[in-house]
Amino acid sequence: MTDTFDALTDLVAPGGVVVLSGAGLSTESGIPDYRGPSGVARRHTPMTFQAFTRDADARRRYWARSHLGWRMIARAAPNDGHRAVARLETAGLVTGVITQNVDGLHQAAGSGAVVELHGRLDEVVCLDCGNLTSREELDRRLREANPGFDADVAAVNPDGDVELPDAAVAGFRTVDCAFCGTGMLKPDVVFFGETVPAARVADCFALVEQARALLVLGSSLTVMSGRRFVIRAAKLGIPVGIVNQGPTRGDGYAAVTVDRPLGAVLPDLADRVTGLAPIRPVAAGVPAGRG
Repeated sequence: MTDTFDALTDLVAPGGVVVLSGAGLSTESGIPDYRGPSGVARRHTPMTFQAFTRDADARRRYWARSHLGWRMIARAAPNDGHRAVARLETAGLVTGVITQNVDGLHQAAGSGAVVELHGRLDEVVCLDCGNLTSREELDRRLREANPGFDADVAAVNPDGDVELPDAAVAGFRTVDCAFCGTGMLKPDVVFFGETVPAARVADCFALVEQARALLVLGSSLTVMSGRRFVIRAAKLGIPVGIVNQGPTRGDGYAAVTVDRPLGAVLPDLADRVTGLAPIRPVAAGVPAGRG
């Protein structure tokens, strides 16, 4: 192993680590990111909260594309990187995970202390009455409303939609909230132009401030939504480690950076540090869920 990997081991082995994960951690599960080596170039403008709520045509396009993309997200399975993070938590070395991803793969791999910064794609919220329902239930209702709607999908975007021509979605029918009867449904994720709930952000800052080290996994830290936690850690003198393919906007704050595939680095890291450290329970009182 290189000296850089040894430095990463030294950072993680004493425990008290909070993980901040991004889309790069899920690429080996078949969900591409936008900026890494396996990223896909977005060919349409990202859906904004304003467009979704104000433009019925934009909303129809989103649900048609997401209706197909969701199936691929739902079939995705955790990869070796997700499982390594769960092993580190089980060993008591990771005390919490802040994920920018909406795919639920950390939990599927066995991680428990997860704060989903940008929400989760497998739940749907009514913007009028606030009722939460499962994406499986919405999928059933959309199938019934759009019999025969299908298309060949080669790849899904990180936010769970796919590329479709406008002609393919022109006749797609959306559905309203089944609970209140008329409410607008939205995936329970944070869209562009939408604010992450303040309580959720506070939970994340609390995790970082109580950490001994912050470990960034698979995030380019391009947007402030995730980078702010790296900045806070650095201001508090909390060491930051970054494992990512390619440079990040947080490299200047990092004590150690590793530019290698996460599916290779993280299992090796877990093997090394769990052999060095005794297994102990995860500290009580770590915020779980989305705040």
